[in-house]
Amino acid sequence: MLLVPPAARVASWLNAWLCGGASADAVIGGLNATGSAEFALPDGSAPLSAALLLGELRRQGAARASLALPVPGDPLGLGGPPEFNVEAVDTGEAVVVHGPDIGFVPVVGGEHERWRGGAAIPPAYLPDIASADTQLRAAVLEAADRLAELDVAAWGPDVADALMNLRSGSQFSAAMWFSSPRATQAAAAALRILAVADAADHLDSGPLTASEASERAEALRPLATAARQALVAACSAAD
Repeated sequence: MLLVPPAARVASWLNAWLCGGASADAVIGGLNATGSAEFALPDGSAPLSAALLLGELRRQGAARASLALPVPGDPLGLGGPPEFNVEAVDTGEAVVVHGPDIGFVPVVGGEHERWRGGAAIPPAYLPDIASADTQLRAAVLEAADRLAELDVAAWGPDVADALMNLRSGSQFSAAMWFSSPRATQAAAAALRILAVADAADHLDSGPLTASEASERAEALRPLATAARQALVAACSAAD
C-alpha cells in the first residue's frame, strides 16, 4: 500500500473539481477520505466542510490547485509569502489554490482532518509530468549501481520491504484522481521511491562510519528529490 500524503490527496481532488474531471460527490468523498475534513480560510471565518469549500473556491474564481512538498533548502511548489513558506516547510506539505491565491497546510490528521489556510502565492514554476517522470526514471537508473555497492537491501526489513514495492503494483492508501494514466504511474513510482528514502532515513547508522552514512544519504538524496518533483507534477496537473 502506497502511503499518500494528505496534501497530495487534497490537491488531486481539488483539481478534479476545478477541471470538471469528477462529480461533486466523488470530490467530496476524496477530500473526506479519512473521515471528515474542515478547511479554515485566511479571513478567520468558521472552518468550511469539504462541500462548502468547493462552492467557495468556485465563487473566488479558483483555477487550479498545486501540491507543495518543500524541504529545507528546496521550497518545491511554494511561491510565498515567507510566512506561509515557513509553515509549509515545517509541515513538509501544502496545497496552493491558484486564483484566490490561498494555501492550506494540514494541522490535524486522522478521522477529523483539519487544514489551516493562509495567503499563498502560486509558484513561478511547477514540474510537468513528462519531464518529471523522465527525470525520476533517470535518477533510479543512475542510483541503481551505487545503491548496490552500498548493499541497500541489507539496511533493514523496512527498507527491504520498500524496495520490493518498487516492482509491485501497490495501491494508493487513499482514493486519488489524476488527469492521465502517465500521471497515475508517475505518482505511484514517486511514492515507492519516497517510501525507500523515508525508511532509510529513519535507520540507525549502527556500525556505519560517518563517511558511509554520508554516502548512503548522498545516494538517496537525488532519488528523493526526483520523486518529490514527480509527485508534485502528478497531483498538480489538471488537464
